[in-house]
Amino acid sequence: MLKELLAYPTTRGLDLDSPETTQLRREIIQSKPFLKKIYKEWYEMLIERLGPLAQQRVVEIGSGAGFLAQMAPQVITSELFAVSGIRLITDAQKLPTAAGSLQGIVMINVLHHIPDAAVFFRQATRCVQPGGKVVLIEPWLTPWSRFIYTHLHHEPLDDRIDNWQIDGQGPLSAANSALPWIIFHRDLAVFKERFPEWHVQEIKPIMPFRYLVSGGVSLRNLMPEFSFGLWGLLETVLKPFSHQLSMFAVITLQKGNQ
Repeated sequence: MLKELLAYPTTRGLDLDSPETTQLRREIIQSKPFLKKIYKEWYEMLIERLGPLAQQRVVEIGSGAGFLAQMAPQVITSELFAVSGIRLITDAQKLPTAAGSLQGIVMINVLHHIPDAAVFFRQATRCVQPGGKVVLIEPWLTPWSRFIYTHLHHEPLDDRIDNWQIDGQGPLSAANSALPWIIFHRDLAVFKERFPEWHVQEIKPIMPFRYLVSGGVSLRNLMPEFSFGLWGLLETVLKPFSHQLSMFAVITLQKGNQ
């Protein structure tokens, strides 16, 4: 009932897997200044972690609703289906790029939608050259985020699965918000064993409140734009408690020399 009450009016009853919904979400991000500032900050995080690689051949997976191309025009935007402004239509599990042809792959809130994450990481291992990076910003499990994702979020959360696969067929409706935490926390040793080519440079929990109070792409604005800095200050003060409070994590992988 609470989710229905807070739902963004234009998103009610939409088919999550329709390209039109992705286009609508792009318009929502642009029309919600608080939320747009969050995406801008996320893109700055991606660009900062790529460093000089951001000027080379980097693919963003799941670009449809975002605007990374405005901040890093050289990045190759991609999506599963045709959406305006997308340069490449591709599946993260079947990247149409030659071996060693990429310097990086980036994505925001995409890994937890990929049907088989291990297949994606095999593709990344094939396509990204030594020294290249994969940078992700994904949902992250903490006591706080578990409560929020369980009660206020539309995507499933299951941290008890014994694999890295997702049930369901839809590119957006099929999801498991726990998947990034499963791979890079619960199963981190397994990841390192299965993909020894990748050095895990960073797993940084972030943003306990701002995305929530922005309403994201599904809920109404919960706070006005002018409060963005105040919420950021609160998050800075609470940074020592990030492992208990954060809702997302920045994950940076670098491929070792072969």
